[in-house]
Amino acid sequence: MKIPDFYEFQHNTKIISGRYGLENLAAELRQMGAKRPLLLSDAGLEAAGIVRLVTDSVQNNGMKWAAVYTDIPRDSSLDVVNRIAAFYREKQCDALVALGGGSVIDTAKGVKMVLSSNAEDILQLAGCECIKRGRRILFAAIPTTAGTGSESTLVAVIRDELRKQKLEFISYELQPDVAVLDPRTTLTLPPLITATTGMDALCHAIEAFICMQKNPVSDAYAAAAMNLIRENLVKAVKNGQDEKARLAMANASMLAGAAFSNSMVGLVHAIGHALGSVCLVPHGHAMTILLPYVLMYQYHKLSPYYAEMLLYLAGPDIYAATPEEKRAREAIRAIMIMKHKLHKICYLPEKLREAGVARSDFDRIAELAVNDGAMIVSPVPAEKQDILHILEKAY
Repeated sequence: MKIPDFYEFQHNTKIISGRYGLENLAAELRQMGAKRPLLLSDAGLEAAGIVRLVTDSVQNNGMKWAAVYTDIPRDSSLDVVNRIAAFYREKQCDALVALGGGSVIDTAKGVKMVLSSNAEDILQLAGCECIKRGRRILFAAIPTTAGTGSESTLVAVIRDELRKQKLEFISYELQPDVAVLDPRTTLTLPPLITATTGMDALCHAIEAFICMQKNPVSDAYAAAAMNLIRENLVKAVKNGQDEKARLAMANASMLAGAAFSNSMVGLVHAIGHALGSVCLVPHGHAMTILLPYVLMYQYHKLSPYYAEMLLYLAGPDIYAATPEEKRAREAIRAIMIMKHKLHKICYLPEKLREAGVARSDFDRIAELAVNDGAMIVSPVPAEKQDILHILEKAY
């Protein structure tokens, strides 16, 4: 392994992992000095009983909630963040607890930004690494999906409804103080959502392993994530009540999130973001479809990394039995095999046409992708014609 001449790695979040992890949250909040936490979630999780599970686990362990707010939409917006920040001040809260998927946790990150900076509008804080430490806002995250890794990332994606676009806020100050990974919060995820979020986590791990800012620490996190996903994603999709598989996938998502927060993501995400904008393809679907075709496009430069990844994507037996010169191709094949298994179980799309993308959309997708921020750290550059070629292969 080559050590970079210079690298940075940061992961500030304390991880509490395991069944009954929720029962430890009250003690963590007290230890941080919280007395009036605000719980943020959404109506779906409230209806599924997950909100009640969390509120009861905290209250039964001696901590009272200052308030519970469950009016967070699927794609949270700047207005929602500003409204919750005002609600936090009104209720005199002293900690944030986010229970949900990427939208809820990213909303909490936005609220934390507004509060810590004493701002009135989150739009004042838009940008990359422009957020100062400011006032400390205690922040715990409880993910209810195993894909975005938002509970351990330095990124928040929040929609600007006025301009009809999603804004990225990037700062190490956005990482939660605590992340609780409890399998009970993901048991109700349907098979398709389990599959698509799991493949999103796999893409995070793989891009972290090959991107320009990779380093020994991010490699360790990414490798562990790939191992866990290989061993547990199909199990979790087949049997949603398998708590061991659910917990393993929660850990994989967290590890992959921490990895790509330091190594970054690249071309798969650049094209995936454009697919989401132009065709409204769900992010995990886009990652699933694009991943092997982007890897093939980058093969000429990155095949040594792919060969190493075979160990994590296929396991030690297949790795040992595969001749060295064939390992890189076999790694891509392992991803294709996993995709096909998931397609057979829950109809996770394997091709762009299955996700409702038309060839007439390709030109606009390619134009957006070449200007996406993820292109900056992509290890292999791509022009518009290259992206059109990838889209055609994935169609």
